[in-house]
Amino acid sequence: MTRLLAALDRINQRHPWSHNDAFSGFVLRHAKRTIREGGTTALDVGCGTGNLLRRLAPLFPQVVGVEAHPETAARAAAAVLPWPTVTVVNAPFPADSHLYDFVSMVAVLHHLPLVGGIKAARAAVAPGGRLVIVGVYREEAADAPFSFISLALNPLIGLLRHPQPSVRLPQGMSAPTASATDCYQQIKEALKAELPGVKVHRTLFWRYLAIWQNQRSRTA
Repeated sequence: MTRLLAALDRINQRHPWSHNDAFSGFVLRHAKRTIREGGTTALDVGCGTGNLLRRLAPLFPQVVGVEAHPETAARAAAAVLPWPTVTVVNAPFPADSHLYDFVSMVAVLHHLPLVGGIKAARAAVAPGGRLVIVGVYREEAADAPFSFISLALNPLIGLLRHPQPSVRLPQGMSAPTASATDCYQQIKEALKAELPGVKVHRTLFWRYLAIWQNQRSRTA
């Protein structure tokens, strides 16, 4: 088993791919739903190098990305130069008290205090707006079925997406990373406590997905 895991790891290192970007379609579906409901502003918390900002830019009249790491924020700002409606703020979250119709957090919540991060995200969502979280959890025995499938699929997807071996990580995967300290059950309980009506479920590649809508009316 050790040799097998080592072999899989070698393949993963030579054919890296972004687990976070793999969930862009999920995030964008909810972004488009927000637009159909009248939303016009979007906030990407922990925007990294701007991968998701580039996808949100053509959809919303106003997009803001918040990134605490200076070099990463600079790369994000350079990536969105073609879109004058996109602003990148180099600051910790929350960076301001503005409200947004759509708020996304992709592999960000585990960089923040769990409950404090959820509360800050909730406070940023405008009435009628939507919060979408793609999060990372600390692996436990209960996660084994998801982990085994992810371990098997990870190198296959890497080979399909990047057939040519890579000697370094792509720039789009250069944002600082951190290990998750909270398990899925802890995160789920915190989300349900702070976000009434939130929908959350575990998925592949050591991620969970959460959707919450601020039920207050935009016209209230």
